Amino acid sequence: MKNLKLIGPITQLLTLDKLPLKGALKDEQLDLISEAGILIEGDKFLQVGPWQKLKNEFPDAELFNLDGEYVAIPGLVDCHTHICFGGSRAKDFAMRNAGKSYLEIAESGGGIWDTVNQTRKLSLEDLAKITAKHANRHLFEGVTTIEVKSGYGLSVDKELKMLRAIQLANLSTSADLIPTCLAAHMKPKDFEGSNSEYLELISTKLFPVLKNENLTNRIDAFVEKSAFSADEISPYFEKAKEMGFELTVHADQFSTGGSAVAVTFGALSADHLETSGEKEINDIAQSKTIAVALPGASLGLGCSFAPTRKILDQGGSLAIASDWNPGSAPMGDLLAQASILATFEKLSTAEVLAGITFRAAAALGLNDRGKIASGFLADFILFPTSNYREILYQQGKLKPEMVWKGGNKI
Repeated sequence: MKNLKLIGPITQLLTLDKLPLKGALKDEQLDLISEAGILIEGDKFLQVGPWQKLKNEFPDAELFNLDGEYVAIPGLVDCHTHICFGGSRAKDFAMRNAGKSYLEIAESGGGIWDTVNQTRKLSLEDLAKITAKHANRHLFEGVTTIEVKSGYGLSVDKELKMLRAIQLANLSTSADLIPTCLAAHMKPKDFEGSNSEYLELISTKLFPVLKNENLTNRIDAFVEKSAFSADEISPYFEKAKEMGFELTVHADQFSTGGSAVAVTFGALSADHLETSGEKEINDIAQSKTIAVALPGASLGLGCSFAPTRKILDQGGSLAIASDWNPGSAPMGDLLAQASILATFEKLSTAEVLAGITFRAAAALGLNDRGKIASGFLADFILFPTSNYREILYQQGKLKPEMVWKGGNKI
């Protein structure tokens, strides 16, 4: 065998390999290997096991000896971000904390439309640089796969600029950027037609270019009273499915209805879910759609968290994402947010780690990452500690000391 790398000894290695995709998890289910080694061939894991045993069996492997105590887990997957954007909405945040309503903030020139205007002004190259900068910060905090949405262009040309910028940014980061078209974020204020006419324009003019340029295979929409109704979005999603796109939905953030759309259309994920009730929770849990909690948005807006404990107890699959965006979730720290959510929703360490690794990967339709197991992408991170419980206990302050992406140390 050629191009073998052997990394160790690792004090504790959590493979996450034996955990199921759906349902509640107990920490006793974690597959933990002490004094472990990781054997990599090319960009994939070949084998994990006792360090000394692997050293004896593969004497020709390139050795990466670790000096100190480390815990290894799979590279983190952030399955919902908006890191391709221009400007800042610090003024919005201050106004919201001072008691101003969403309408008052919008009327003063804030809100999503403010970010649209600031993003539209940027060149493709500048937008790509900003996106890569955000992605690399995420990468060095252990996030090796990052979903990135458009949605601040809101016209055919401007949405194309955003998605081309994401594609260009992917060349300036070792993280994998997974692009998503969110042209259905809201009807742009400079579009004179109806919501349905805007969606018809996007599906007719933009979708074919996305396919031709291979810019994305994912379509998202904000199903909400302030954006698009279930009836308005249905023809849009039908067209997307006919063209072979995968679907995801901004659902149940301020009112219910979006999760039902996600389940009906077989979306990969339903994201937000802060207002989901018993019916929505049960419907999602019984479907193949993955629930994605966005605790950063709850922190930014001062609203309730998604009912993640109930979703898991009903048998659903839960991913946790940062929602990193300039408006409601500017923190962009996946590990800190997941740790805080765990405290309020009483999530086990196993449930949190699954939610930011292989279950998040499944929300992106990716089954090749999120576990340290033979054949999976060799994405993993090493924390300078001897006890895996410290990772969530320190609520995001314990950062990875080493990040490996595709078999290479970053």
